[in-house]
Amino acid sequence: MATDLTAPRTAARPDVASIQRRTLRLLFTTQIIGGIGVTIGIAVGALLAARIAGTAVAGVAQSAGVVGAALLAVPVTRIMARHGRRPGLVLAYAVGAVGGLLVVLAAATRWVPLLFLGMLLFGGGTAANLQARYTAVDLAEPARRGRQLSLIVWATTIGAVAAPNFAALADRVTTGWGLPPLAGPFAFSAAAFVLAAVVLLGLLRPDPLLTARRLAAADATATDLPPAADATATAVAAEAPAAGGGATPAAAPVTVRAPRGAGMRVAWSVVRGQPAARLGIAAVAVGHLVMVAVMAMTPVRLGESHADADVLRLVGIVLSLHIAGMYAFSPVVGWLTDRLGRRAVILGGVGLLLAACAVAGTAGHHTPRLSVGLVLLGLGWSGTMVAGSTLLSESVAAEVRPSVQGLCDLIMGLAGAGAAVVSGFVMQFAGYPVLTLLAAVAAAPLVALALRPVPTGAPDEEG
Repeated sequence: MATDLTAPRTAARPDVASIQRRTLRLLFTTQIIGGIGVTIGIAVGALLAARIAGTAVAGVAQSAGVVGAALLAVPVTRIMARHGRRPGLVLAYAVGAVGGLLVVLAAATRWVPLLFLGMLLFGGGTAANLQARYTAVDLAEPARRGRQLSLIVWATTIGAVAAPNFAALADRVTTGWGLPPLAGPFAFSAAAFVLAAVVLLGLLRPDPLLTARRLAAADATATDLPPAADATATAVAAEAPAAGGGATPAAAPVTVRAPRGAGMRVAWSVVRGQPAARLGIAAVAVGHLVMVAVMAMTPVRLGESHADADVLRLVGIVLSLHIAGMYAFSPVVGWLTDRLGRRAVILGGVGLLLAACAVAGTAGHHTPRLSVGLVLLGLGWSGTMVAGSTLLSESVAAEVRPSVQGLCDLIMGLAGAGAAVVSGFVMQFAGYPVLTLLAAVAAAPLVALALRPVPTGAPDEEG
């Protein structure tokens, strides 16, 4: 059933700036908590899978988490379209917590199918972290979309950079409790996801997406005109009441109904007809594909040349630097996105991804050089993610925007999952240098797409 949201026209208009500031502060906090949960699991996931099922299967297990995040984007965004951002984010974190507990159980029983199921559901934490970036721009001013989206991406830095180093501590503590090696970090991840879900459930009020809909409908009724797709505080333009085509009487409520037809099929048809939206999705998906392919096998690469006693410590250091590259400079990336344009930042991100593959692929067993490559990899991902997400969000009509955003995360997740699956087999049969070469080849076509002229009249960031 559609969600009905009513508010009298005579009611005072909410302070949008105040709601947006409160929303950003709350999202910033939960991104820190969720970032800890996601990154602790990522830090040890490949190692745990390799010890239970073998190196070749380690990439498949890692990909299960990426697939889970991608598949969960569909029901989560559908719930958001109907009921707002809050229930969707809470559901995603709750599913991630269940997944973390199942991974702990799989490590104790050494049951591989349960490990895959746990990793699949663990992707809920990633799905929630990714959807939070779109929540940040529901009420954002057009000129500040890139910066406010990047602020939420950056918030993950605080928890995520330190999280890999917590993995060794969590492992030591929980081993004393009787849990098997490498299982403890997932227990800590589950606890972090539960905390983030509880905070959002209690405090994300008013819901930014539902607030944007009320404002859009009220504005449309007051002017007797349809709301603009990209007006400030407008998230779903088609929500305005259309019965009779006339103005609503002053005492009547404004009714907003979530669109029924804005599913993945409609989103796909919209993206196919919009070049800027296609570029936004391609930038997000390709950047994620390259990042996952190289990053997922880096712990295994370190394990080839270091003793078990040192592996977790080195993995923590290298992945902390990598995650710092992904998130720490995202406010600068967001500022550049608003200042220079979306396409310029996408091209810069691709250049950094290619440089990262070259540095990491030629590092051999030199850990400092490998660390530099992983930092560049994170910076390239940040450029394609922030600029691509911003370009996508402003390139489609508001009524299908949540569904298109869900489609983007679905494609991104499936691309990353495919890269994670292939990376394990490439690592085992051809080695890490070949893996980085293939990742660079996958990134190169995005340059041509970003340089392709935009047809006259097509919405783009300059419009």
